[in-house]
Amino acid sequence: MIKYLEKDFDKEIADKLILVDFYADWCGPCRMLAEVFEEKEKELEMDILKVNVDKFPEIAERYNVFSIPTIYLMDKASIIKSHTGYLTPSELIEFVKQNEN
Repeated sequence: MIKYLEKDFDKEIADKLILVDFYADWCGPCRMLAEVFEEKEKELEMDILKVNVDKFPEIAERYNVFSIPTIYLMDKASIIKSHTGYLTPSELIEFVKQNEN
C-alpha cells in the first residue's frame, strides 16, 4: 500500500519492513519513480511510505537525504539499504528482492 506521510514518521516505520520514498512534487525523476511504485505496488508486497521533503525537511535532514528521489528499505526503523535516483520497474524489484533471506 502506498501511503503519504501525514505525521509521526517514527510510528510508521517502527514495526515492519517498509520502503520509504523521499520525494518532492516538483522533482521529475520523483514523479517517474512514483509511477513505478504504482505499477509494482502489489508485487512488492510491502508498504511504501512517501515522505515529501518540502513538507518534512527535518526528517530528510535526520536521514541525510541530500538528493531526491532517495529510497530506503527499512526494517523496524533500521535502514537495510538505500538508493538515490530513478529505478526502472525491474531494478526496483531487484532492489527489494536482494534483501529477502
